[in-house]
Amino acid sequence: MREIVLDTETTGLDPNAGHRLVEIACVELSNRLPTGNTFHSYFNPDRDMPEEAFKVHGLTREFLSGHPRFPDRAEAFLAFIADAPLVIHNAEFDLKFLRAELKLCSREGCSENPIVDTVLLARRTFPGAPASLDALCRRFAIDLSQRSLHGAMLDCELLAQVYVELTGGRQRGLGLDAATTGLPISPAAVVRGPARAARPFQATADETAAFEAFIAGLKAPIWKS
Repeated sequence: MREIVLDTETTGLDPNAGHRLVEIACVELSNRLPTGNTFHSYFNPDRDMPEEAFKVHGLTREFLSGHPRFPDRAEAFLAFIADAPLVIHNAEFDLKFLRAELKLCSREGCSENPIVDTVLLARRTFPGAPASLDALCRRFAIDLSQRSLHGAMLDCELLAQVYVELTGGRQRGLGLDAATTGLPISPAAVVRGPARAARPFQATADETAAFEAFIAGLKAPIWKS
């Protein structure tokens, strides 16, 4: 099963207030495991970078001015996600920016993709517990040492690990075949030998007598009705 873990960075909180998308990252999963295929792009938002947003992700207007605008990368982005389910932490936020940017360049996308919101998943799994990405990484002992600032690609990689843990860990079932894990199994890893004969377990004379005495003491057993 192909899924896409997705994260964005923006100039603010609301596209309706003129804020823009400045970074997208996607990590492809197959059967809950990263394939190594990714999509990543910074975007020139054609506007200033508010100080509050800069403190979150550290992206400056000067840095972003040398990168393409969203319409220049929209086709590549849509081709990468295709119709795969999108795994997003606090999905409503990212989706409203993606849809706003796609609308600005007269494109459609993301409306048909199934959405997995890991915030909702975490709240169902751990009711009442913090559901931020940092909190979930700490819960699952995922290394946060590189996360001094938010960054879409790093956050995607962390979220991919969190998602695997939220959905049962790397081995979600007890089967170890390729169909279950999505990984090839070496023939050497499968040990087969002659079937062991069934062991006879026969009751002793004392056990038989004790059982018969127990049965005789039952009042109106159903098999005599």
